[in-house]
Amino acid sequence: MPNMNPKKNPMPTQAPEVRAHNFEEVATGYTEEMALDEAMRCLNCKNMPCVTGCPVNVRIPEFIGKIRECDFEGAYQVISQSSSLPAVCGRVCPQETQCEAKCVRRIRGEPVGIGRLERFVADWHNAHAEEEPDRPESNGHSVAVVGSGPSGLTCAGDLARLGYQVTVFEALHTAGGVLVYGIPEFRLPKAIVRQEVEHLEALGVRMMTNIVIGKTLTVDELFDQGFEAVFIGSGAGLPNFMNIPGESLKGVYSANEFLTRSNLMKAYREDPVTPIMKGGTVAVVGGGNVAMDAARTALRLGAEKVYIVYRRSLEELPARKEEVEHAMEEGIEFLLLNNPVEVLGYENKEDPRDPKNGFVRGLRCIRIELGEPDERGRRRPVPVPGSEFELAVDTVVMAIGTSPNPLIKSTTQGLEVNRRGGIVVEENTGATSRKGVFAGGDAVTGAATVISAMGAGKVAAKAIHAYLQEA
Repeated sequence: MPNMNPKKNPMPTQAPEVRAHNFEEVATGYTEEMALDEAMRCLNCKNMPCVTGCPVNVRIPEFIGKIRECDFEGAYQVISQSSSLPAVCGRVCPQETQCEAKCVRRIRGEPVGIGRLERFVADWHNAHAEEEPDRPESNGHSVAVVGSGPSGLTCAGDLARLGYQVTVFEALHTAGGVLVYGIPEFRLPKAIVRQEVEHLEALGVRMMTNIVIGKTLTVDELFDQGFEAVFIGSGAGLPNFMNIPGESLKGVYSANEFLTRSNLMKAYREDPVTPIMKGGTVAVVGGGNVAMDAARTALRLGAEKVYIVYRRSLEELPARKEEVEHAMEEGIEFLLLNNPVEVLGYENKEDPRDPKNGFVRGLRCIRIELGEPDERGRRRPVPVPGSEFELAVDTVVMAIGTSPNPLIKSTTQGLEVNRRGGIVVEENTGATSRKGVFAGGDAVTGAATVISAMGAGKVAAKAIHAYLQEA
């Protein structure tokens, strides 16, 4: 009999007053008993609406059915046929707006905890699997993948399973892309990403780090080296700024830099090679998941006070509800309906050698009212005249989005890009204007979700297979 409890099994977490001071994972995961109980809430619908909400089309009722049978490894094998990164997706995908949004149980309660079950299955597999996956027989074709983020890893994994010799080129010294430099340890442990990468390596995928495509090698040179197709999944690593006075002051970071210094360069250590400003009062500008990550990281780095400054209301916050709730529980203060107009700095004209010169001392903001909806249906932020005020802060983190890095487009002839710098592709294939070159993920769309990038990687892998089989 199905479990008709209208509520999900809650996810166990560290207490807010404890986790706010460490980088250990906040959510601790379901036990076997909790997973079985949650799996019994699935009605096993014949038309499987949840699958239509998944960008990579995981066969959700089938893997949940395996959990009900206590066949956790079988559940993992079902998921892995569609997803190369199940342990990642179970942690960071916005299931509430995708698969769970389509769940029939939402009609009279909460949806099935699909993401929590996916995480449980992947973690169970990683803890118990002893055998390496079988390496497919080579089909004699080779493909280059630029970038080891979610779109690149997904494309590489799907092609490797088809027998392609795949080489992934990563600009940084560690494979994983945004999964390692952008998402903090307390949300996605780096050991999880390493396990997923090692799984792909066991399939034969070759990881080449410290190689910047467009600088170390060009796309043309990849073809010269014998690669028959190239997939560009280089992400959106170019940070956006507000272009307001004071953004060049010391103590102003892009969220990309702030998180990379902490996540990848280990600036949280007492004697870091790559330093970061710690302590004091921090203002994070923005309202997305990256803003939540930056604010919660600042708190764990020792900030005495952390503000989220966002120009719309709580209802318009684009961050996941769970991340917003966690941030609030940890004591981060939300200054909603406010927008910065200037970063304020110290100035000592009498002694220009004063070490405080050029450092942040505050943020001037203006209050906002919401006006008529814009083209996307969101109410436009309208400044309230005469409502400016100063917020005393020591550090400002700009988390207002990113754009595709221009390096590849500027070094690759015949590659069409749009006005926002995204690579133009065919919707159903990921094919670019350059023959043999495909692209997907944030390099095409700008900053988006991990799972949407993975979906783009799957689409491109299928198209690359068809292209090379026809060649």
